[in-house]
Amino acid sequence: MSALPLRSWLALAPLALAAPAAAGGEDASVVELTQLTIRQRVIIRVPRVGPPPLPVGRTPIAPPTAYTESKGPKCVASGTMAGAAIHADGEVDLVLQGGTRVRAQLDGDCAPLDFYSGFYLKGSPDGLVCAGRDAIRVRSGASCPIKRFRALKPKR
Repeated sequence: MSALPLRSWLALAPLALAAPAAAGGEDASVVELTQLTIRQRVIIRVPRVGPPPLPVGRTPIAPPTAYTESKGPKCVASGTMAGAAIHADGEVDLVLQGGTRVRAQLDGDCAPLDFYSGFYLKGSPDGLVCAGRDAIRVRSGASCPIKRFRALKPKR
């Protein structure tokens, strides 16, 4: 294909369809119309953050930070997500821009989440990821619905 933008191709489509009829000696006033449908799909890949897992028998250099949970938001803006850390079975800590954390509690066990590096969130038209509506999708194809969000603050 040429380097023309998509809008240029759409503008030239009626001309391209009418050109063969005129070249073949047929009536040039006959135009064949077709329909073109463009669909857009946005998938957000959320990478895991933190150090890689340690080999068996090794101890971590610093103890992990402990957090206290409190009531969290109903929705989180997908554009503010900077990374994620798997906390426990059925829980994923979302690291937001600015360093704040929100824990997504999943509806049921999501075993494939531990196996694969990262997960996907399907983008919604409103740009939000909401509890009770959206789900975390693992690369294996499994879907883990988000039950609720909890706000996390470091223990002092």
